[in-house]
Amino acid sequence: NKQKKREGKTKKKEERAAGALLGSSSRPLPSLSSHHELAAPASAQMSWSAAAVSSFSPRSPSPAWKPAAPARSVAVAVAPRSPPSSRSLRLGVRCTASSVREDFSSVPIDVVAEVKTERIVVLGGSGFVGSAICKAAVSKGIEVVSVSRSGRPSYTGSWVDQVTWIAGDVFYMSWNEVLLGATAVVSTLGGFGSEEQMKKINGEANVLAVDAAKDFGVPKFILISVHDYNLPTFLLSSGYFTGKRKAESEVLSKYPNSGVVLRPAFIYGNRKVNGFEIPLNLIGEPLERILNATQNFIKPLGSLPASDLLLAPPVSVDDVAFAVINAVVDDDFFGVFTIEQIKEAASKVRV
Repeated sequence: NKQKKREGKTKKKEERAAGALLGSSSRPLPSLSSHHELAAPASAQMSWSAAAVSSFSPRSPSPAWKPAAPARSVAVAVAPRSPPSSRSLRLGVRCTASSVREDFSSVPIDVVAEVKTERIVVLGGSGFVGSAICKAAVSKGIEVVSVSRSGRPSYTGSWVDQVTWIAGDVFYMSWNEVLLGATAVVSTLGGFGSEEQMKKINGEANVLAVDAAKDFGVPKFILISVHDYNLPTFLLSSGYFTGKRKAESEVLSKYPNSGVVLRPAFIYGNRKVNGFEIPLNLIGEPLERILNATQNFIKPLGSLPASDLLLAPPVSVDDVAFAVINAVVDDDFFGVFTIEQIKEAASKVRV
């Protein structure tokens, strides 16, 4: 009889300990042996703030339940998995409470979760728009590689040291050095010059980059293009615009479900040219406010040829940069994005 009483008391203690984990429930616990595991209901799922762990010893007749607080020890180890863009987070967790006897024969449970990390390659990363993208990406904890003919820029700031700066030309690039393990390529390539030069840098360079990214299995390509101005045909047929549209077509055909084309108008911000800083924001910022405030009045003028050269609202370089970050981290973000859509996308990730 005494033996039965002791066993009864032990069983009641175990039930009270289990009840502390599972919450206030009047349902009886199932009978257990060393060959059974007790599965916690949905209401007792593990979370970072309060982890509940069940474990059992082959030498004990029933599981040793260990409520969440206070935690005795937490061991964390991060190990890379393929593809290079994801890592395995392995947690060994052992929790004890003063009200429950610790079972030293129990074994910590490993909780494994895939943690996605981003690694982007910015083409033209030392330029006006490219450097803003690099800076924004670093601020969000994204690994950044910049490729440009000039290499490391003269910018100051802690973010500069967190970017891998590579000097190179896209036409003579050893792509395996930069694209392996990348989760996205961002191209800011473009410029003015002769007809042939504009076709080459706005079109051919970007097409080459898109094809290389696709060949190396990079899952996303983001192109900084230009607003769809209502210009006369002879202007739209220039090397600048035909090159941009050719690049857009390549992105959307090679990346139909993940390619991103941003079409900003005039981009303003503090731009460095040959060591001198040009405060384009002194023009762009007030102009943007005026045009946004008068949209209802100027909208009817949009049908006039070339009117949006003056009426298309400018976009800050930071808005373009954070719209790119949104495109990098959001797999549902793809397609062609207009001025207003760029600003909206930026607002989702900009702090």
